[in-house]
Amino acid sequence: MRYRQIPYLEAIYPRFLPMRRKSAEFILKETMNAFLPVDEQMDLLEKGAAEIIRKSDLRERLEESRKTGRPLRVKAGFDPTAPDLHLGHTVLMRKLRHFQQLGHTVIFLVGDFTSLIGDPTGRNVTRKPLTREQIDANAETYKQQVFKILDEGATEVRYNSEWLGKLGYEDTVRLAARFTVSQMLERDDFHKRYEAEQPIGLHEFLYPVMQGYDSVCLECDVELGGTDQKFNLLCGRELQRHYGQKPQIVLMTPILEGLDGVQKMSKSLGNAIGINEPPAEMYGKLMSVSDELMWKYWVFLTDLRQSEVDGLRAEVSAGAVHPMEVKKRLARTITGDFHGADAAVSADENWAKMFQQKVLAGDIESVFVEAGKIYVGFSQAVQEEQGEKELEQGMVDELTHRGLHSGGAVGIYSVVKLLRELGLASATEAQKLIKAGAVSIDDKKQASIYYVRTGMPGPTESDPLQLTVRVGKRAKIAVIR
Repeated sequence: MRYRQIPYLEAIYPRFLPMRRKSAEFILKETMNAFLPVDEQMDLLEKGAAEIIRKSDLRERLEESRKTGRPLRVKAGFDPTAPDLHLGHTVLMRKLRHFQQLGHTVIFLVGDFTSLIGDPTGRNVTRKPLTREQIDANAETYKQQVFKILDEGATEVRYNSEWLGKLGYEDTVRLAARFTVSQMLERDDFHKRYEAEQPIGLHEFLYPVMQGYDSVCLECDVELGGTDQKFNLLCGRELQRHYGQKPQIVLMTPILEGLDGVQKMSKSLGNAIGINEPPAEMYGKLMSVSDELMWKYWVFLTDLRQSEVDGLRAEVSAGAVHPMEVKKRLARTITGDFHGADAAVSADENWAKMFQQKVLAGDIESVFVEAGKIYVGFSQAVQEEQGEKELEQGMVDELTHRGLHSGGAVGIYSVVKLLRELGLASATEAQKLIKAGAVSIDDKKQASIYYVRTGMPGPTESDPLQLTVRVGKRAKIAVIR
């Protein structure tokens, strides 16, 4: 079957161009000179939104904005709890940018004061508080990174210490009085910790109250957040009503899965793509995502309209376009957004040489291997390792550690079966060769009968796992799919 090649970074949204940028400083620098019709604004704003509270209110507010000429005030808050941002953080930033493109006022709120509390969302233990020095240093790093997406000249940067740092004890008590303990315990993460008899600090109850008060002080029309932030976002609506303001519209985006396709993108889980990572590394990681996850990345990490993503997916399903070509375009697009088109093209070419053209030392034969023939379950691997008296307990510990810290997203392959499939050794010979230290995979000596791979999705037809396997002087490339 012949597949149509997709032009690199072709025009994807004529009303919101250019995609071919002269530099990597900004993504989509142009803004609207006048407010577009509400239907056209909603077409962009609803893309990738998991929930809008309430959609009718957003339409009404946009209509009012068109009549009065007053742009909406739209904010998203980011607590500088770590020095570097990853692509998961940019989902909200890109939605901020959409509002910015449409001519509205975007507020990038640095939660320097709320960082002293620590957001309890999704936590089963109290966060360790950061020092003021750590928060300030992280905040400066955030500002440097965020303007790779937002237009610095059109972005209002605020710090919530401006008003929260001035709240007296009386003011804090009056704010807290707007909510009850039972309301707080209805929140899923607090409820789970309460049921499990895990400690909940009193200061943690203040976090959603403080976040809600941010919206009052900034007189927000819209607040953006992840679906896990719903309780906090609704607190803002409640406090705005109390202070005589129109309650803000809440626009929530889904949580973006990391490279494993299972858990939320997080550096601590080892499944994240940092926006400051070198172009080649960023490109390579994007090419490792599963075919299914690729479509989510198109929706949340690019500026294609939903209808265009759907059209591209239909072409792949019909066999008109190969999924590998679509994934390469995705990797070029995202890498180009943060490093420029030239760097993206270079990363693309290097990846092609390494993984598609197989430019390796010597002319090594490639052998296709079905993943199911060599895959071993996690529990089975641990049991078998414990049963092998000749093998060290250290491998069992490694399997357990890597399995737990990858949330179970661990691929374990039998090296004995792999050598047999490649025709490099029989099962009996393979075990002896491994114990003798005569087997290496990707130039690393293989001391165990298992090859462990974590933090990455499983191999697919369009994105196989390729390993260079050597036994003594003999070598073959295993293309596992």
